[in-house]
Amino acid sequence: LIRKPIGSEKDIIVDWVRERFSGIWAAETDIAINRAPMTCFVAVKARELIGFGCYDATALGFFGPIGVDPDCRKCGTGAALLRACLLDMKLAGYGYAIIGSTEQFDFYAKVAGAVEIPDSAPSIWKTWLHKEGGQ
Repeated sequence: LIRKPIGSEKDIIVDWVRERFSGIWAAETDIAINRAPMTCFVAVKARELIGFGCYDATALGFFGPIGVDPDCRKCGTGAALLRACLLDMKLAGYGYAIIGSTEQFDFYAKVAGAVEIPDSAPSIWKTWLHKEGGQ
């Protein structure tokens, strides 16, 4: 099941993202859940969180972060989360979405027809504050 979370699920989701991915992604997920309207989707299986996807968390018009529990990958969950976010962005009036720095470009190209923006790195991240190791 792909859906937007309800407010009382925020801490569960943010903690889940922090434990499985990173503090940076947890902070961005927190931002997406707190937006009005919310810009976060979750994937739930048997009342358990198995994935999340966000947009407008890093910057307006940016898709991500997205993550799926390793045991639930390769089953279409990530693609469903990506499509839900992109549809929500389209319905909000966005003409296109930017996917930030990614090592999973082939996934985005396959699922959504993503194309690389030439000379776009390092984009908004060139002056960001972060701890050693990206956490």
